Amino acid sequence: MIPLKDTIPSREKPFMTWTIIAVNVFVFLYQVSLPHEAALQFVYRYSFVPARFTYYLQHGFLTAITVSIGSILTSMFMHGSWMHLISNMWSLWLFGDNVEDRVGHFRFLIFYILSGISASLTHWFFNAASDVPTVGASGAIAGVMGAYFLMFPLSRIVTLIPVGFIPLFVEIPALFYLGIWFLSQVSSGILELFGPVFGGGIAWWAHIGGFLFGVFTINLFKKRYRRYNNFFDDEIFFYRLI
Repeated sequence: MIPLKDTIPSREKPFMTWTIIAVNVFVFLYQVSLPHEAALQFVYRYSFVPARFTYYLQHGFLTAITVSIGSILTSMFMHGSWMHLISNMWSLWLFGDNVEDRVGHFRFLIFYILSGISASLTHWFFNAASDVPTVGASGAIAGVMGAYFLMFPLSRIVTLIPVGFIPLFVEIPALFYLGIWFLSQVSSGILELFGPVFGGGIAWWAHIGGFLFGVFTINLFKKRYRRYNNFFDDEIFFYRLI
């Protein structure tokens, strides 16, 4: 299934979503411009490595967070391939504008970063001894998807489903589309605990952690509205707190 668009228009321009996409593209272009050995060093230095975080934990959790927070943040803007980058940025473009609309530009950035941190820590919890570098924005984007799941369950996701050589376009409620996506991540994550699964190399638990963070915290980031009674004509309306 290939999601193409949703049916809810944005009220404001998603400047922060555009900015995050631009930064991801810029970092990847820089990454692929490096010679092979330099690119490998770049990835290992700025990626999140669970075993490295586990090592720092020997000096205390606060020390581990302080030392590793930089690599957690930088890893969120790195990608392993063009397909990895394009699929992630497409998902961010699809779901990010509406979530940013509801929470505001700056709060969306904070929410996005915290989703990525939560995703990385969840991945570490289930892969504490792994020395494989972790890169990609999918954990943070999973948080955005979790927020969308909670705020726009009745939105329709226009989805391309190839049936042989025939393209089939179907509108799937976001509740089902994202619910099925999340369950697929959970099933793959559980199976991975018992051995390799199809799609090895994917940080399933990062997706799960990011999505759950989005579901359970997005209400803390939403814009607040107050009821206001006009003194002159008793017209009641709502105004936005910024």
